[in-house]
Amino acid sequence: MADTAIFDVDGTLVDTNYQHALAWFRALRRFDITRPVWRLHRGIGMGGDQFVAAVCGREVEEAHGDDLRAAWSEEFDELIGEVRPFEGAHELLVEVKERGFRLVLASSGKREHVETFLDLVDGKSLADAWTTSDDVEHSKPEPDIVSTAVAKVEGASGIMVGDSVYDAQAAARLGIPTLGVRTGGFSVGELQEAGVLQVFDSLVAFRSALDGTPLARASR
Repeated sequence: MADTAIFDVDGTLVDTNYQHALAWFRALRRFDITRPVWRLHRGIGMGGDQFVAAVCGREVEEAHGDDLRAAWSEEFDELIGEVRPFEGAHELLVEVKERGFRLVLASSGKREHVETFLDLVDGKSLADAWTTSDDVEHSKPEPDIVSTAVAKVEGASGIMVGDSVYDAQAAARLGIPTLGVRTGGFSVGELQEAGVLQVFDSLVAFRSALDGTPLARASR
């Protein structure tokens, strides 16, 4: 039984993953580095502090890491106006809250980006707390975001909801189970291998199945 629902934001509540991938592609091209977009997409879900080394190698991180992250931010700012919430995002958050859970919207994104996304799902009126990159030292798959999310509401036991294997890996390091949606482009098998308990094709499908998940009713 859990008392806190921790929702990833990017790729889970709002449809950002392909904008992120394209922004990274354009940022890398500024430094004459080319990686196939599909490879960049596979790394989306990590924070920028983890992404460059994971996708491009330690040498690129050491040579250009901070400059690449700055370039990525500039490129993503050009695309953020295209971002839309996934169908049913707001309604799902409302229902989870009504079922008695503390609600934390957990992101390691830049504050201004996160606030834009929260506005898309009316998250500020629903969430008990939310996180940004200002709150943590390391992003997923490190567990900082998840532990900070639970601490912000003084929760005793959490459930993570995410779209990527990195969400599950971060939560697993704290012994927190994860429910997954396929909105990030990972397969059912990949999410299950990462430890996701149940996988849903959409937020709408997830909401309709809440009674059969650990988010059926809060423990408090």
